[in-house]
Amino acid sequence: MKKTRTGILAALATATALALTSCAGGAVPAADEEGADEAASFTDVSIVVPADPGGGWDQTGRAMSDLLTGEKIVDSAPVTNVGGAGGTVGLAQLANQKDPNTLMVMGLVMVGAVETNASAVRIEDMTPIARLTDEPLVVVVPADSKYDTLEDLIEDIVDKGQAITITGGSAGGADHILAGLMLEEAGLDGAEIAEKLNYTPNSGGGEATTLILGGKVAAGISGVGEFLQHIEADTMKALAVSSEEPVEQLPDVETITDAGYDVVLTNWRGVIAPGGIDDASRAELERIVTELHDSEAWTAELEDRGWADAFLTGAEFDDFLDSNIEEVTATLKNIGLVG
Repeated sequence: MKKTRTGILAALATATALALTSCAGGAVPAADEEGADEAASFTDVSIVVPADPGGGWDQTGRAMSDLLTGEKIVDSAPVTNVGGAGGTVGLAQLANQKDPNTLMVMGLVMVGAVETNASAVRIEDMTPIARLTDEPLVVVVPADSKYDTLEDLIEDIVDKGQAITITGGSAGGADHILAGLMLEEAGLDGAEIAEKLNYTPNSGGGEATTLILGGKVAAGISGVGEFLQHIEADTMKALAVSSEEPVEQLPDVETITDAGYDVVLTNWRGVIAPGGIDDASRAELERIVTELHDSEAWTAELEDRGWADAFLTGAEFDDFLDSNIEEVTATLKNIGLVG
């Protein structure tokens, strides 16, 4: 993962079909006379958000649920939150999931959390379905903060270390990685970053917001969409965004690169399914998500939330995921977040 980090990060035999109908929300794989896999059809999907309510994964899962049913792509798409450890608690539950019509929201945060939590269950054990969105991060401080520029904040961390607290999402996730990369650009090596960076992780965006607005931390990092309303209401002050160019929602906020730190990092999100599902089930889940992606309602949702369209499925998503896991693991080691 180079300094300008972007991006960075499927019936069964006839005898089984009736069982899937009852346990998989109307999933009915069709088979030929010899029982070969041909097709699957899901009338319902379950969406798992491996985080507490309020953050980007939760926003993504609930937007998917609303639009999948609103556009009549499926009959129902209930959302379940399973928070903890950067999504790895939910990932472990997904590993035991027997229903193939299950989609779990995930992304760069989970890639990092698997490494920092030394998770026994890995993303590679699951079935990739699609990459959906890409979003820049924003560094914010309370509205009355003494910090007016990103440089002010970074220099204070370099000088005072643990006395300056930064909050964001899960340990090892995009927000944590960004904090480490900025300190690396400020001249610290991995050991120094580990010593000086006082990072308070959260399992949901709402917790980080409470800490920032309550003045309990010096600064926070999250996706632009999670903090935008507070920035617009002048209860938070945006110091910089992590994209290559200023973002449309915050045109007057400089990029981290323009602030003097050569770092570009965007937070992608996508969906995976349980490992070991058959090809027909994977194809049906990809069809459902593709139909969602191609809808005007999804396009409007992206625009409203400031999410970039980063859609990938099939072999392209497989290759991207393999590469992202390798890159993030290397970066976490370089900045001292994993051994």
